[in-house]
Amino acid sequence: MRTHSLLIAALMLAPLTTLGALAGCDKKKPAPPAPAKADDHDHGPGEEHGEHEEDHAGPVIDLGEQAIGAFGAKVTRDQGEIIAGKDAPVDVIVTPAAGSAAKVAAVRIWIGAEDARGSVKAKAEIENAEHPDHWHVHVEIPSPLPAGSKVWVEIEDDAGATSVGGFDLRN
Repeated sequence: MRTHSLLIAALMLAPLTTLGALAGCDKKKPAPPAPAKADDHDHGPGEEHGEHEEDHAGPVIDLGEQAIGAFGAKVTRDQGEIIAGKDAPVDVIVTPAAGSAAKVAAVRIWIGAEDARGSVKAKAEIENAEHPDHWHVHVEIPSPLPAGSKVWVEIEDDAGATSVGGFDLRN
């Protein structure tokens, strides 16, 4: 009996919004905070990478084009010196090879040696929904930067097969 009395007293003292929640009120809860961005820069309201790139990218350096597994890859990076301990914005246009039905599952990029020892592989994201073949990422530059370092692109297809290609940094 004492437990019921305490419960009744607590309910009488509770604010009306709490009572509404206990009674199953259908008031909308505030939206949860937005998830953290995968990139390290800000965008204006409603702005995506494709609309923002010109502000922070500037001129690009063409690193070349080659076949990587069942895909063709064209790689560019933002102009500027490659400095150990910094990052480098890298873009990859990935297209299926002629006659291939493979689809891209993931694109990973790193700078350094092919075995990635001392480097951090960064998973690229589609740059703009209107261009689903355009992948973008900011890649950490290892410190120290190994001699003969390249930009390495690993493409994983929808069957789980991975293939890697290396591109000269053109520093």
